[in-house]
Amino acid sequence: MASKVTSAVMRQGLRVLGVAIRTEKAVFTLAVTASALYGGMTVASAWALGWATQNVVLTSFTAGDVTTGALWTGVLLIFGTALLKAIGVAGRRILAGVMQYRMQARSRRDVTKQYLRLPLSWHHRHPTGQLLSNASADAEAAWAPLAPLPMAVGVIVMLVTAAIAMLFTDLVLALVGFLIFPAIAVLNLVYQRRLSPLATRAQQLRAEVSEIAHESFDGALVVKTLGREELETDRFRRRAHELRDANIAVGRVRGLFDPMLEALPTLGVLAVLAVGAGRLSAGAIDAGGLVQVAYLFTLLAFPIRALGWVLAELPRSVVGWERVQAVLDATGSMEYGSAAATSTAPAELRIRDVSYAYGEAEVLHDVTFEVPAGRTVALVGPTGSGKSTLVQLLARLVDPDSGQVLLDDVDLRELPYGGVAESVALVPQQTFLFDDTVRGNIALGGGDSDAGIGDEDVWAALRLAQADGFVARMPSGLDTRVGERGATLSGGQRQRLALARAVVRRPRLLVLDDATSSVDPQVEARILHGLRDAAQASTVVVVAYRMATIALADEVVYLDRGRVVDRGTHEELLARCPGYRNLVTAYEREEAERAAIDIPPIEEEEISA
Repeated sequence: MASKVTSAVMRQGLRVLGVAIRTEKAVFTLAVTASALYGGMTVASAWALGWATQNVVLTSFTAGDVTTGALWTGVLLIFGTALLKAIGVAGRRILAGVMQYRMQARSRRDVTKQYLRLPLSWHHRHPTGQLLSNASADAEAAWAPLAPLPMAVGVIVMLVTAAIAMLFTDLVLALVGFLIFPAIAVLNLVYQRRLSPLATRAQQLRAEVSEIAHESFDGALVVKTLGREELETDRFRRRAHELRDANIAVGRVRGLFDPMLEALPTLGVLAVLAVGAGRLSAGAIDAGGLVQVAYLFTLLAFPIRALGWVLAELPRSVVGWERVQAVLDATGSMEYGSAAATSTAPAELRIRDVSYAYGEAEVLHDVTFEVPAGRTVALVGPTGSGKSTLVQLLARLVDPDSGQVLLDDVDLRELPYGGVAESVALVPQQTFLFDDTVRGNIALGGGDSDAGIGDEDVWAALRLAQADGFVARMPSGLDTRVGERGATLSGGQRQRLALARAVVRRPRLLVLDDATSSVDPQVEARILHGLRDAAQASTVVVVAYRMATIALADEVVYLDRGRVVDRGTHEELLARCPGYRNLVTAYEREEAERAAIDIPPIEEEEISA
């Protein structure tokens, strides 16, 4: 079984290397050429050393003198081969690094592009820590063998040349030295079989440690507020210790076999010297030839070790490659059409017989309603009624299992890539801000001449979102950094910046998923009135809970258990729909109870930025 596993890993690893070679043909060819130059000059240096020994060193001992020409010839041979060898080493290492880092960067770009292309439903099934590992540790591991690969391929030249040179110098000594090669080959094979499963396990554990670390950091607020620091630390410690033990196991195998692989060529040299001394005494070989063969055999150990370095990285490479390919081969990417938006005016929205399920749990059942252009509609319903799922469908984060979402009678699936984002803007419940300036968070890299989002547009969006006041009071105005996830801002301020980020692009349909829940009702009312009265108004769909928000809508769509139960104005539903009346008055009663026990509301503007 171990043999089958090793063979499979070897075949897959060689296929991975083949992908890199085909992708970076020019760089690989240059790197191998530089490595071949190194290999050839290494063999040539052995010949130069043997020539200098015979014609310079021994001549000076026997004749008591050496000619200037012979001396300079020996110096130039040794220096010239050393210089060319150094050029080969530098070229090999630099070009191997270029090849490796290019492939890593390409994999990271491909993985990230695939992440952005895959629908939200795919991301729901994969933890963020695993996705980070795919784009970082796995992409790095997949191409780790590329660093020694050009050397391993190039020094084959050295291996073949050195073997031929030894055979021509002295057949007997060459055959004595070659007896050690089968032992080295067997030892390398045993080494790879022992190392392969251990290296595979270590690479898998690296990804698992990354997953736990990301989850712990991302959930730091929950961990701290619930006093679970010690338990979370123990959870991470256990997996980290498993990774430590796996790496130690890999180190033990390498520590056992590396000295043996280093020692075997030395034994070969000793055997060559022992036999060579007798042949030297018998006059079958001269001293220069013996030095040349012994030195060449010493060099032969290096290409064998270089091949071993590549083979040692293959198991880890295969694991990284398979994890990266699992992402690149993932299905579920959205299809796009070629229909173009024909207007910049507020959009008419139509929902026709839309159903959607998470696995076996259907959360929307034949939902049908429409929103006339320029109108504001509130989606209201108890928890779990499907409001947030419907919001995702409106922004085409997911596609319905059946039915249609139409914008001006055009199915969202028929719009080209990027077409939905040009017409629809979503402000989600969980506001996300980048660790950037206020301007950067609103323009999102669009603050240039091509995108046409200037400071005037940013300030106009901030005024519409009722955020211009607190931004103007910030130390650096639009250039103030807001911290990671907007940590320096209050919840309401973050929501208003997120709203400004959406409206600055002048969407034809604006979807607010409880996006003003942290803003006091007076500010929220000004925002919604501003959206309606803006120079370029939008059709607005707002998921709402507070009666003050719902009352501002032109129409209310009441959802319950994934179905549209009723629709009409706020007053109409209060009068005729018991479920709606009980839901919205429950929020009103809660606010009344808070007022009765004199709980003062939080003044948003009093919260320091």
